[in-house]
Amino acid sequence: MIRIGIAGGAGYAAGELTRILLCHPEADIVFSHSESNAGNLLSDVHEGLLGETDMRFTSSLPLSDIDVLFLCLGHGKSSEFLKAHPVPAGVRIIDFAQDFRLAAEGNDFVYGLPEIHRKAISEAQHVANPGCFATCLQVALLPLARIGALRGDVVINALTGSTGAGVRPQPTTHFSWRSGNLSVYKVFTHQHLHEIGQSIRELQPGFDGELDFIPYRGDFARGIFATVFMRTPLTQEEVDAAYHAMYDGEPFTHYVSRDIDLKQVVNTNRALVSARKYGDRLLVTAAIDNLLKGAAGQAVENMNLMFSLPETTGLRLKASAF
Repeated sequence: MIRIGIAGGAGYAAGELTRILLCHPEADIVFSHSESNAGNLLSDVHEGLLGETDMRFTSSLPLSDIDVLFLCLGHGKSSEFLKAHPVPAGVRIIDFAQDFRLAAEGNDFVYGLPEIHRKAISEAQHVANPGCFATCLQVALLPLARIGALRGDVVINALTGSTGAGVRPQPTTHFSWRSGNLSVYKVFTHQHLHEIGQSIRELQPGFDGELDFIPYRGDFARGIFATVFMRTPLTQEEVDAAYHAMYDGEPFTHYVSRDIDLKQVVNTNRALVSARKYGDRLLVTAAIDNLLKGAAGQAVENMNLMFSLPETTGLRLKASAF
């Protein structure tokens, strides 16, 4: 069994992680750490776990008793945590924050997108889990980067559910504001652009276009739906070949020849991608669940790879039929 610790256990992504791990045949959750909820039942916070576990949050960190630590902390908090709490050398780390996603001197974290880094993840001691928007937009763009086909600027629009903003209440997450409403935020400046650009240039070093990204707040709880537009001389057959070459055989990312929608991926670890030519214009659509393929599900994918388990272990989650 893989002995697991969770730091920052009270957030949405940590709740989904816990739900997956409780059903994972090789996982044993040793502790879920939360200073503000110490002593409370996990099911008091993550009410979907009622009847599934009687575990309680703890303020202690028995790091020597685990094999892997999931850091489900806010951005900028993971590096602070690791400075304050040295982790034993043999304990693997999977970080949900953006602290270690970008390559830098002294950073030994592998960027945890299995579609491009599967082998490196399987050999890694430390993995930086990708961001939710970053995951969705990369599965849309990287097959084109892989064949050097990204030319000029790329226009991206993507809607995300309210859980993407985290569990802490904010003016733009209240139901009365979000329901029946749409708004843009972080226009052209979203922090996930850095990791997306890093991966694109890893596959296509000469890419010098702009990623013109407009994120939207959607009036739903979970999921990301993205549209990516560009001009390309590629034929539909060449586009199809690029996506099939990258995704045929992938356990969770699927290239499909039909229109996709959000309900096909919500509550699953699945990413769906579709691409269609309109004259010289190419429209790529992609959809994921921001809490699963965009966070906890992908983190368990990475854990499975790190511990030489089948990548799909514990992750065959089904979408709703309605």
